[in-house]
Amino acid sequence: MFTILEKRDLADKICEYVFEAPLVAKKARPGQFVILRLDEEGERIPITLADTDPKTGRIKIVVQAIGTTTNRLHCFEKGDAITDIIGPLGTPTHLDGFKKAICVGGGVGIACIHPIAKELKAMGVQVTSIIGSRCKDLVFFEDEMRAASHELIVTTDDGSYGKKGLVTGPLAELLQGVDKADVVFSVGPVIMMREVAKATKPYEVKTYVSLNPIMVDGTGMCGACRVSVGGVTKFGCVDGPDFDGHQVDFDLLMKRLAMFKEMEQQSLGLWQKEGCKCHK
Repeated sequence: MFTILEKRDLADKICEYVFEAPLVAKKARPGQFVILRLDEEGERIPITLADTDPKTGRIKIVVQAIGTTTNRLHCFEKGDAITDIIGPLGTPTHLDGFKKAICVGGGVGIACIHPIAKELKAMGVQVTSIIGSRCKDLVFFEDEMRAASHELIVTTDDGSYGKKGLVTGPLAELLQGVDKADVVFSVGPVIMMREVAKATKPYEVKTYVSLNPIMVDGTGMCGACRVSVGGVTKFGCVDGPDFDGHQVDFDLLMKRLAMFKEMEQQSLGLWQKEGCKCHK
């Protein structure tokens, strides 16, 4: 069992959780994820690590309540325990050989891009980060991202905070500069990552995106997380989650992500009708 040591509300339906998981904290690298299971009958859900501390053995994740399991998790409080945390899984983000990087995070992807920016800065890479949310109330991890970057740009779709517009606006401005970055890392909604890849392609800037395909076991056995990259089938769990954004078939990825939408909505509706029993 893994006990919730800390829980913090970051924004509407977005919470930060801290668990003691010393083996995961010791081995995890930026870009990797864990798979959670709330109880013995629960589904397995992949969550990218937002931070780790090998010294204390603690890991941090950020979860948005969207489906049944993530909504159930939001009923848990400090002191409650979940059954499983498995990891670290996935291939760590490739960070070597860069001098100047741009890290782009959108929505909950802000938490996922955080360890990448943090590690790059520690390695001596010049880091500019762009984080975007729909509105001011959904902006989170601003202090964390500012500490992990040499420059931080915040955008909101409605202009209620930071620069008005999408993350691709400031990204395009940075790419047009004389001393442009030699790599871009992007984590967030699929549509956002697709647009980031489109924005960087004309400048021939290496672009990595962290994909979130439907996943079951997380070890390459089930094949549920397959994605098409450069016309070749890859598994998000073991070959990724990071892939060359200029080679990803985003249209196919979005179709696969939508395959079980109706059943996911039915499951959430049934859970909401029954009421939040969760771990009680």
